Amino acid sequence: MFQDIEAVLFDLDGTLIDSAPDLGAAADKLRTDRGLPSLPLEQYRPMCGAGARGMLAVAFGMTPDHPDFAAYRDEFFRNYEQCMTERTHAFEGVNDMLEALAALGIPWGVVTNKAMRFTGPLTQKLPLFRTASAVIGGDSTPHAKPHPEPLLEAARRIGVKPSHCVYVGDDERDVMAGRAAGMGTVAASYGYLGSKGEVASWGADAHILRPLDVLTLLKTKALA
Repeated sequence: MFQDIEAVLFDLDGTLIDSAPDLGAAADKLRTDRGLPSLPLEQYRPMCGAGARGMLAVAFGMTPDHPDFAAYRDEFFRNYEQCMTERTHAFEGVNDMLEALAALGIPWGVVTNKAMRFTGPLTQKLPLFRTASAVIGGDSTPHAKPHPEPLLEAARRIGVKPSHCVYVGDDERDVMAGRAAGMGTVAASYGYLGSKGEVASWGADAHILRPLDVLTLLKTKALA
């Protein structure tokens, strides 16, 4: 489907890694520390791509305009820093998919809205990311997704034209950012999907049900 692709970029949470268990645990600790009953992980999972905003909405029904939001958010961040690699793991097939890209000589990178405060330590600790050619966090550029700048920065660091990149993500803003950057876009239908889970309405160029499906979309000289 995609021709002459020279690099593949990925969102992080919900696309390459399942971080829901650690994100959910960090949010749930706020509840249990206050004597509230624990919530099941499946209530947190769909909103894990929305970070603290999503987790606090599930845990307390709290929105950013709540007077206590900043304090709860900072406590959530501290909790998450303590546990962010305890249960987080790559989705099934991600390692094989990345190894296949390497074998084809196609570099890959990460573009996430997760701040580098968390993205840096997380990607440094997990062996999965040792072959990443670029890791862009939510504060690596002046703008976060859905603005295209983080994706354009990743393309610059890898040394490829945006039009020769594909961006894979599990949120509508990933597709918006990819399109604005002039990249091919792929919706990861196995991810968290957020509050707007109707993937077909996002306008992505393609949809995948598992990470290895990325390989079937690439038409490169190596695959010709």
